Order: sequence, then C-alpha cells, then structure tokens
Amino acid sequence: MLKAVIFDMDGVIVDTEPLHKKAYHNMFSDVEIEVNPVMYEGFTGQSTENICKFLCSEFQLSRDPSDLMAIKRKHFKYLFENDAELSLLDGVLPLIQNYYNHGMKLVLASSASMPNINSIFKRFDLDKYFIAKLSGADLKESKPHPEIFIKAAQVTGFSTGECIVIEDSTNGIEAAKAAGIFCVGYNSLHSKNQDYGKADLVIQNFSEIEYDKISHLV
Repeated sequence: MLKAVIFDMDGVIVDTEPLHKKAYHNMFSDVEIEVNPVMYEGFTGQSTENICKFLCSEFQLSRDPSDLMAIKRKHFKYLFENDAELSLLDGVLPLIQNYYNHGMKLVLASSASMPNINSIFKRFDLDKYFIAKLSGADLKESKPHPEIFIKAAQVTGFSTGECIVIEDSTNGIEAAKAAGIFCVGYNSLHSKNQDYGKADLVIQNFSEIEYDKISHLV
C-alpha cells in the first residue's frame, strides 16, 4: 500500500532547467570551454559537483571543481533572484496537497544543492508539506546511483515497496529503479531527450497520479 511519495525537484516541482542552463553556459564561457548539446543533456539529474569534476577532467582544466561550482552558482543565484517567470509546474501543487491530505509522507530527493532547494521551498511555501529534503550534493554518489532514493525511503520509515518516486530524467529513473522503488516518469514539455523506458508508469499530467488513481499500484 502506498504510504510515501518521493519527489525530484527540477523538472517535477519547478522548471529551473532554463536558469541552470544559462548559468552553466555562462560558467562554460567564463572558464573558456565548449560543451556540446549531447554532453550537456547527459548532465541531467547529476549534482553540480560531479558535473564540475567531470568538466575539469574532460577538459584538463587547471582549476579546482569547487571554482567551477562557485562560478555556476553565482550565475544561478543572480538568475533565480531576477527571473520573475519562475513558477511551479502546472498541477504539481494540487498533487502535493492531494498526497498530503491523504496522509502520505512526502520527501524531496534532488540533485540540486541544499541552498537551491531551500530557496525554491521558501519561495513557494512548500516546507509544510514535506517531512524531509535530501540533496545529492551532500551524498557520496550521484544519480543514476540509487543512494539518494535509498536514503529517502529510509527517512519515510517505510519500505521501498510502500514508496513511489516521481522523476523526469533518465538518470533519476535509473536511480529509482536501482533502489527498488516504483517510479513514475513525468514526460513533460520541459523534459527533452530523456529515456522513460525503465519507468513503471509514464505520465504527461499530474492529475493522472492523484492518490486514488495510484495508491493500488504499489
């Protein structure tokens, strides 16, 4: 029986990807590297730290990954504070409220840094619905490794068989399945070139997974 729901953030709760993309490409320009679209798409669902470590290795940069992280986050902070169009994705707040009102334990499990997570949750007043927030940046492994979802399930106090994950990325879906958790793949207009083949259920609208429609699936 469904008792807990684990949400990804970027691409599921809010679409910060355009802001991240601008911030990353501003950083790429600052450190004078060229990242092609295919390589960039492969970063989806990974932590900023792991991406910056990869870039330093791939482009043989003399900079420390932490330098790249600081540059990227400086750009993102500016964009976050000055982009008035940033909003929750359509239908996600009613879904969060639907689960909350049915007594579900809600946990956030995102590759975003905790400062970014906290900024989003404060801006949209989401803390009251969630029992915990996990950042992949604070863990040893990054999606598609299952560490973040294993820990998220542990936080709920329930078994992985009593949880579901809502994800929009190839790496996130692979991580959820590697953790042994039922995974809903959210194939939205914001999710481009992601593979939903391993998801247990693929949706395009959050109304498809309201509690009464999905509680029997796990």
